Amino acid sequence: MSKKKNATVPAVPVAADDNIAVFGAREHNLKNLDLQLPKNKLVVITGISGSGKSSLAFDTIYAEGQRRYMESFSAYARQFIGDMERPDVDKITGLSPVISIEQKTTNKNPRSTVGTITEIYDFLRLLYARIGVAYSYNTGKRMTRFSEEEILAHLFKHYAKKKLVILAPMVRGRKGHYRELFEQVRKQGYLKVRVDGEIQDLKERMQVDRYKIHDIELVIDRIQVQEDARTRISQSVQKALQMGKGLLFVMDNDTEKVSQYSKQLMCEDTGLSYEEPSPNSFSFNSPYGACPRCKGLGTIYQINMDEVIPDYSVSINDGGLAPLGEARDTFTFKQVQQLSRKYKFSLTAPISDIPQKAMNVLLFGDENGKLEVDMDFGSNGNGEYATEYEGVVNMVRRYFNDTSSDYVRNWAEGFMQLSTCPECNGARLKKESLHFKVDEKNISELGEMDLDKLQDWFRNIEKRLDSKQNVIAKDILKEIRERLQFLLNVGLSYLTLNRPTRTLSGGESQRIRLATQIGSQLMGITYILDEPSIGLHQRDNMQLIEALQHLREMGNTVIVVEHDKDIMLHADHLVDVGPGAGIHGGQIIAQGTPQQVVKLNTPTAGYLNGKHGITIPEERRKGNGKFLELKGATGNNLKNVSVKLPLGTFICVTGVSGSGKSTLINETLYPILSKHAYDSKLVPLAYKSIKGLENIDKVIEIDQSPIGRTPRSNPATYCGFFTDIRQLFSQVPEAKIRGYNAGRFSFNVKSGRCDVCEGGGMRVIEMNFLPDVYVHCEKCNGRRYNRETLEIRYKGKSISDVLDMTVDEAVEFFQPVNYIYRKVKTLQDVGLGYITLGQSAVTLSGGEAQRVKLATELSKKDTGKTIYILDEPTTGLHFQDIQLLLNVLNKLVDRGNTILVIEHNLDVIKMADHIIDLGPEGGGGGGTILCTGTPEEVSTCKDSHTAKFLKKELYN
Repeated sequence: MSKKKNATVPAVPVAADDNIAVFGAREHNLKNLDLQLPKNKLVVITGISGSGKSSLAFDTIYAEGQRRYMESFSAYARQFIGDMERPDVDKITGLSPVISIEQKTTNKNPRSTVGTITEIYDFLRLLYARIGVAYSYNTGKRMTRFSEEEILAHLFKHYAKKKLVILAPMVRGRKGHYRELFEQVRKQGYLKVRVDGEIQDLKERMQVDRYKIHDIELVIDRIQVQEDARTRISQSVQKALQMGKGLLFVMDNDTEKVSQYSKQLMCEDTGLSYEEPSPNSFSFNSPYGACPRCKGLGTIYQINMDEVIPDYSVSINDGGLAPLGEARDTFTFKQVQQLSRKYKFSLTAPISDIPQKAMNVLLFGDENGKLEVDMDFGSNGNGEYATEYEGVVNMVRRYFNDTSSDYVRNWAEGFMQLSTCPECNGARLKKESLHFKVDEKNISELGEMDLDKLQDWFRNIEKRLDSKQNVIAKDILKEIRERLQFLLNVGLSYLTLNRPTRTLSGGESQRIRLATQIGSQLMGITYILDEPSIGLHQRDNMQLIEALQHLREMGNTVIVVEHDKDIMLHADHLVDVGPGAGIHGGQIIAQGTPQQVVKLNTPTAGYLNGKHGITIPEERRKGNGKFLELKGATGNNLKNVSVKLPLGTFICVTGVSGSGKSTLINETLYPILSKHAYDSKLVPLAYKSIKGLENIDKVIEIDQSPIGRTPRSNPATYCGFFTDIRQLFSQVPEAKIRGYNAGRFSFNVKSGRCDVCEGGGMRVIEMNFLPDVYVHCEKCNGRRYNRETLEIRYKGKSISDVLDMTVDEAVEFFQPVNYIYRKVKTLQDVGLGYITLGQSAVTLSGGEAQRVKLATELSKKDTGKTIYILDEPTTGLHFQDIQLLLNVLNKLVDRGNTILVIEHNLDVIKMADHIIDLGPEGGGGGGTILCTGTPEEVSTCKDSHTAKFLKKELYN
């Protein structure tokens, strides 16, 4: 930092050993930063989007900590793992081991759930394996098992003085003559067997009817139950259990009534037995516990007949059976032609006219043997070929299950739909595992409970368990309760343990990892978090702040990249990066305690102390008089919700986390609109009806996913004006003389790009035992193109010079070329004037990527009947950036379009024309609409948590 800059930054009094010192940080846009952060404190790094916060926290401090950890491995181990690239920094001192908790680490694996990533489900599995009570899935009765001592005590209690026959079951319900078995036990000295309920003497060459089903028990002993025979009875019981593999029968000699005793879990009525439960028996990721039908996923792919036969009025020849397509000379079609002759139906008639029997054969195969198909064997002439016809449905299923080609599997998947597994009803476990219960609930039922309800269920569980269960479960219950409480402390009471992690928002998954880290009780760690407040309602903010402070009090350094006002004001140390974004940022413009920073003259301080703010509009738009009305939405936790959206307005959907906002908008309304506008395959959640679709002709969902995953992708290619720029260069006289077309100026086409780096501008040098090094290509020096292409200049600039321009420079440069100027200007309008046209998409933040998408939409000519859906667009945005975002959204509304935003940020909510507030709580306590109307109207709602905070924002 310069001396002038240091003069405005309050000094932080920390001893040399008590801080993390960063010297000469130059990663991305950082300007040779020197910085000291206090250890064992809550440090918040803030600044406008693109100023360099993540470059400092993640790409410098975390990357260096991670690299040092990797360096601790041997060179032999590192060759398998790969090495970390050293961040562009002179040195970092005082850095303890680092753990990063980012937004982008959500696991997309369908087997990953909230329960598995928090380890609570692992403890539940252990609990059920040790104290679960088994019930028979046949009769529903409690299953029994006995130890040898318990069997002995039971006999003396219930059969005292009676004559008993102790039997060891050898064969149960099987066919065979069993000559070898009889001979084997006879040689061991046994004299009698009980065959099909009748006791017989063992004889030489004894056998039974091999074609009948038999029950055979070996008579171990016949004895009267009395005290002086206890030792003999004990030995007989032991031998019977050994011979019967854990099972013995006792027959009363007088009444011939038989009782069963088993060392395994067994149903007394039906003889059904379960294996000894282990934690794996309750894991849907283990073959010992997973449902055999769906393999533990809870869902299976089944044929969707609406996709196989989309229109019954079309003939087979015209493509009525979608998997077959239109008639052509293929083997399958020849089979179908042969079937039409055999079952006497026409391939040119509508499918609805084909008899049901023939239709069943077409779809499910010919059960009456082979078909004779006429084949052309080329030079060998024609002939008939006998074949079996498998049916269209079976063909699609075979392609889906057996192919190794992703293309073929995706094709087959188009005719299938995901549906709940009929065997386990979505519970993922085999039926034996689901019949182990604790306090009348199986493990899947616990997994479906909201976390706050689950914590209540566990609160007094000891009173509902017997003394033996309590002794075994004591430590397990303590661990489960602690981990559940950590999740509740970070505002996740509405989640369930069975919730798949791929359905979680970035903020939710980050708070789960935060709760897991608190549960691990580590000390001396540097935690780095990326906006943990995303998706969190103001009501729950204090819980999150307390969780972060708890981590700090355990002896850890907590560094948080954050824009939330509450978290900034609760920090021990606040760092403001700026002053601008991109090349205009990368400097520390303020640091110190929040109280010190608030007094300074910086953009962040202005918003914190109230000098700056987003002004409330003087009047709210009424809309164009048309409405979109959704009725009877019941997906997930929605309770028969009906909502009326005024079109041509800025609508905000609010409510506490888990109240049903995403279910209503992203999973119900968006699929309906997408199907209407584009005939998409998205399936909405349950609803009754929708009115007003004729007023919508486009629906666009704008999220914060990257605009591209390769370094070749950039804002110019995504927004589409790079094609126009290439076209412009191809019209230059010199380009026409040389015969260059627009393709010559693409870095994805061989003719014009550099042949060494293949248009990437960088070369990867692979190093053994060292990280791969990225260097500027020595041939083109990072300019992507070959010398001949770069010789073509427009207004003195080559195509590479244009890609290196910032958006601000490009706006000025292309001003005379209206069709390019208009598109580039929209990037400037959304506040991205600092990025270059050719900047790699992978270096853009989530907020920047979202604004590139918005700019792309702004540059298009809309019809005024478009609905834009945004889910938390303020993620990663500073107060200043939110103002820019709102300006863009308002421009879209002013053109007659409708903006639908799911948001917690009060700066956005107070700017809305119409608010829909869901609640009152999350999970099962939510799913109803509390109030709708303008922000002023909603702020008077007594039951709404949003209203309380909105009132302060509107009237303070």
